[in-house]
Amino acid sequence: MAAGEAKSVLFVCLGNICRSPIAEAVFRKLVSDEKLEHKWRIDSAATSAYEIGSPPDYRGQNCMKKHGITMNHIARQITKEDFQTFDHILCMDESNLRDLNRKSNQVKDCKAKIELLGTYDPQKQLIIEDPYYGNEKDFETVYEQCVRCCKAFLDKYH
Repeated sequence: MAAGEAKSVLFVCLGNICRSPIAEAVFRKLVSDEKLEHKWRIDSAATSAYEIGSPPDYRGQNCMKKHGITMNHIARQITKEDFQTFDHILCMDESNLRDLNRKSNQVKDCKAKIELLGTYDPQKQLIIEDPYYGNEKDFETVYEQCVRCCKAFLDKYH
């Protein structure tokens, strides 16, 4: 398969330590289960600079371990290149969406399609709420939403 044929997706939330690394890990697992790793470039990033260099929130890591999913990510902020090189940028809430649309307007030749990950949810839960100030159950909810959305997204673009 030619390098140019690979698809790419970037998952984005505010700090890149809760929701987007969970979505990234869930999507990686789905892609890997379908033996499609060679067809996808997958990453996650933050709209803010708050958590750059941090590992994912320990509650999110615990949740993923419980589901047998590995998480290897260090928080980073979205870059101009991300807008130019990713096919899809999927974010978690309206605030992320506003930030991304504003940032993308400053990037010439932005090729990424920017949308809410929740637009793919068969249960129509559009917003994936930030579990940072919540508890384990909130991380579980994020995980479940990410599984539903990522499956539907993969089905659509595979």
